[in-house]
Amino acid sequence: MQAAILAIDQGTTSSRAIVFDKSGAIISTAQQEFAQMFPEDGWVEHDPETIWSGVVHVCKSAICDAIRKGYLPSTIGITNQRETTIVWERASGKAIYNAIVWQDRRTDALCRELKDARPEAEAMVSAKTGLLIDPYFSATKIAWILDRVEGSRHRAERGELLAGTVDSFLIWRLTEGRNHVTDATNASRTNIFNIHDNVWDDELLELFQVPKNVLPQVQDCASDFGTTHLFDSVLASAGEDARKGLPICGVAGDQQAALIGQACFKPGMVKSTYGTGCFMVLNTGSTPVRSSQNLLTTIGYRINGETCYALEGSIFIAGAAVQWLRDRMQLLGSSAESKTLAEQVGEKNDVVMVPAFTGMGAPYWNARTRGAVYGITRNTGAAEMVAAGLRSVVYQTCDLWEAIGSEENAPDLRNAILRVDGGMAANDWFLQFLADMLDAAIERPEITETTALGAAYLAGLQSGMYASLEEISEKWSRNACYQSRMAPKQRNRYLKRWAAAVNATILFAEQTA
Repeated sequence: MQAAILAIDQGTTSSRAIVFDKSGAIISTAQQEFAQMFPEDGWVEHDPETIWSGVVHVCKSAICDAIRKGYLPSTIGITNQRETTIVWERASGKAIYNAIVWQDRRTDALCRELKDARPEAEAMVSAKTGLLIDPYFSATKIAWILDRVEGSRHRAERGELLAGTVDSFLIWRLTEGRNHVTDATNASRTNIFNIHDNVWDDELLELFQVPKNVLPQVQDCASDFGTTHLFDSVLASAGEDARKGLPICGVAGDQQAALIGQACFKPGMVKSTYGTGCFMVLNTGSTPVRSSQNLLTTIGYRINGETCYALEGSIFIAGAAVQWLRDRMQLLGSSAESKTLAEQVGEKNDVVMVPAFTGMGAPYWNARTRGAVYGITRNTGAAEMVAAGLRSVVYQTCDLWEAIGSEENAPDLRNAILRVDGGMAANDWFLQFLADMLDAAIERPEITETTALGAAYLAGLQSGMYASLEEISEKWSRNACYQSRMAPKQRNRYLKRWAAAVNATILFAEQTA
């Protein structure tokens, strides 16, 4: 049996397990979607038990398929939807409330109250965490659960409850309650982790009213996170010597995992992932860059105790716009049809969609906005709406690109190449329009499952399968490159209409709040 790595990719709309060989090639994969719950306007929840059962199912399926092909996983890497928060019982491992998803905006009022009560708090939080006081991050989600579920805050203070992001919950279950741990990238997305000192910060914990004893131990991205024996019976089909348990050796939040999977290890390298949301991440090296453009300073990865920092622009709705057009509006039979429909629409399609279904992320950070569509005529049909949805993701990317390019202390983006991945990166029409609008080169890698691949690389690094980041970097290869073909006049016309649509959407939200 050849050695392989099992990557668990627990995402916003589905859980996947992918087995990679040492070269980074996909040996087997399994995926299971799960339900999204929207209890109230702006609320988004997941059932933790559904997440758990789905992860177990896809892992067993992928392992079995890999064994049939002659590959035996020897370690596990985990990547997860960041900021999504779960609080569970230490004794039983059972969640006391649904997972509150990163998109959720229910704590907007709490964030506003904090900023009003302590005007200095925003600057303090930004200086220590690189983040804003916003419902996006985990701290107010933990506080909300502890304050809303009867008796839970007292239980937390007595040590009966634990809290964390999805990676922590999965590791707790996988190790049968032996390990309550996370990695530095997930910790850096909570609003309560000091990214300079790499510790849970007492001043931040007091501000957000989060008890320290519920939080996990923070480790490097490539580290010993514990061993699971959950798949021993499956592994045993490969022989008695395989029944030893699987060590969990790599963990990173999904966007940082994609940064690693894209081998963006040098300052100035930038990637953009198009999943449920869109996240552009720029490697800034060993020095954190304070943003002046409402971007986030975050930990890109921490390996061997050395922290690499990044600048990030976060868009809440990307692939989710296509999913909405497919499932809610029923304009698509499948997401893949979006390319065909968009190709039917010419350059003069004037429909503009602002997909602010759960507010707007960087660089606007407006939690109150909601989605809007402009320029509809009697000729507007499914093709025009779908093209507008795809273009809206590109326009939001343009906002991020401009913001990152305007940062004084960040690496220069002139002549930079944007590496892309995620589900939407399979759409050639989308990537060509992206290159046109950014007026920059876009590179798609051979393996677009870079989030899972990054987790696998981390596990392989810790387990000794890879010797260094340089060795991993050499494995990256390009599948396609897109160059701008659009005239500046047309590009400016598109961007002008997009800016007008965003301004109108924000104005409507402010005047109807």
